[in-house]
Amino acid sequence: MYMNVKEIEVADLAQMKLEKQNPFRIVDIRQPAELRHGVIPGAEIMPMHVIPLRINEFGRDETLIMVCRSGARSAQACMFMQQHGYDNVFNLRGGMIAWAGSGQELGLTQAI
Repeated sequence: MYMNVKEIEVADLAQMKLEKQNPFRIVDIRQPAELRHGVIPGAEIMPMHVIPLRINEFGRDETLIMVCRSGARSAQACMFMQQHGYDNVFNLRGGMIAWAGSGQELGLTQAI
């Protein structure tokens, strides 16, 4: 766990995707070359270095789930978002390694 970063477990995110009750956005912050290993279906692709340039595209009341390979970079992205007044930001604990390792569905994406 990273200091002051809220985290979500793979099982909880998978359940949220199934229920579709509360709107949320999954933001995959990995680099284009990393995406060939699969993405969470429905995730938006926004490499980490682009977030400061596009931060205004996020609503402050939205629930955001940040994802990277292992959860380290996405935790940093969560901290950045929190510093800019976004409180409903969650890090996917273990990142894509945990998502794929638990047998969750992987989608394909075109490299950007």
